Amino acid sequence: MKQGRGQFVSGSPEMRYFEPRKARIEIIPMIDIMFFLLIFFIMITLHMIPSSGLASNLASSSTATVLPQPKVLITVDSAGIISVEGQVLTPEQLSESLRKGDPSHTIVTIAGSKQTSLQHLMDVMDSCRTAGVTQIGLAARSQH
Repeated sequence: MKQGRGQFVSGSPEMRYFEPRKARIEIIPMIDIMFFLLIFFIMITLHMIPSSGLASNLASSSTATVLPQPKVLITVDSAGIISVEGQVLTPEQLSESLRKGDPSHTIVTIAGSKQTSLQHLMDVMDSCRTAGVTQIGLAARSQH
């Protein structure tokens, strides 16, 4: 069939341009976006969960370094009261509690207030070592 001026032959490239095409939903970019949103919400949720413990006025140090995330955070107040995750313990109960897990791989951080005596901190450290814990750190605020 001969094509004249202004005439379009069915099947020609000009004619296919005007034909309606089926809409396609691309699913791969949608999956990418859903994974991104999932990761985003997981990260936000993890930062929203407060770490358990008591608020304390930590001593400060000019040489304080960042310690690995402790498996056990022990707080000691100025009266020498020991607490782990909000539960008040005696030094003997602390040793028993630490022995239940794997003490050689347990990381303990002791957080004491400025008014906590050195003897109270040493009592907690002795309880940790009696249980077999070898990785003990002291929490402190860095001085700016």
